[in-house]
Amino acid sequence: MRIAYFDCRSGISGDMTLGALIDAGAQPDLLQRTVSALGLADEVQIALSHQERGHLGGVRVEVRVQGARARNLTELTSVVAAAPIPEPVRQSALGALGRLGEVEAAIHGLPAEKLHLHELGGADTLVDLVGAFWLLDDLGPEQVYASPLPAPRPPHSAPATLRLLAGSGAVLEPDSREEELVTPTGAAILTQVARFSRPALTLERAGWGLGSRPTPGNALAVWIGEGVGAQSEICVLEANLDDMAPNLIAALAEDLMKMGARDVSVGAVTMKKGRPGHLLAVMVEPEDEVRLAHVMLERSTTLGVRASTARRHLAARRWIEVATEFGPVRVKVKELGGRVLDVAAEYEDARRLGGDVALIMRRATEAARRQLELP
Repeated sequence: MRIAYFDCRSGISGDMTLGALIDAGAQPDLLQRTVSALGLADEVQIALSHQERGHLGGVRVEVRVQGARARNLTELTSVVAAAPIPEPVRQSALGALGRLGEVEAAIHGLPAEKLHLHELGGADTLVDLVGAFWLLDDLGPEQVYASPLPAPRPPHSAPATLRLLAGSGAVLEPDSREEELVTPTGAAILTQVARFSRPALTLERAGWGLGSRPTPGNALAVWIGEGVGAQSEICVLEANLDDMAPNLIAALAEDLMKMGARDVSVGAVTMKKGRPGHLLAVMVEPEDEVRLAHVMLERSTTLGVRASTARRHLAARRWIEVATEFGPVRVKVKELGGRVLDVAAEYEDARRLGGDVALIMRRATEAARRQLELP
């Protein structure tokens, strides 16, 4: 799995993100294409340069706006919706704009459609968001991760930034610097695409995007590499239940899977005073911890949910499609270190084709093993 990791020890902003992604190998001309696609050629000029911050060198991107025009949220989303850009880039940009609109609406007590976003409503915000997602799309990671974020005391942590990060799984570390280190635009980019944990990867290259302040080390790093079959962290949520009907526990387990849990298990336990009960254990991504813990609290009889962090080692997996006499079936391929270990036919595909599900899955498995030259 191809991975991008944002090392944010000095924070993150839109322009730092652009510079880091370009320094990591994304095509620089995508920024000018972003400006043109958004119809902002009369307002925006892009300046790229190689600079240093102390002993650290990287790419400095300046999005220079002439005749600044404030746009409301509806105008911003309309520009992105109409732009000739790749669809994944459009969806990411619209998602980030929606997050910005939600937090600004909460701060100002206005409907999102009536918001004038002031400094977030300019052409530079559009270029930062769309440009960042387009450059990231060019690098082609299948998963994006981010480090803990530095959090100075207020007023140096903007309310919009904190609202964006709330519930995202972001880890905020105290920082003594008296300046804004994570901007709302930077937070919007990360919360749209990143998981806040550190992956194991073999490093291919790294890039640094420099911030506007000349402070030594004022840079955002982006690492690009291949995952090595280990995911650094998974969150385990647990609750003991002794006063809930088993069929309702089963329904909750199904709902948690549909809501994004990685795995759900229910086991028998003996609770206080010898009462029989159930242990509901749910594996979730760190960014989903708060959301799914609240679901467990709302939809079960428990008064508390335990949360712990665990490391897990993963075999790589990919999907192939094989032809059978019954129709096409997807097959999951298990790999470790680039070596194929096993294959497993997808039950739902076989079920959808109708007939003898076991036979269809067996035929698909045989076809996949032939295709992959497995014994």
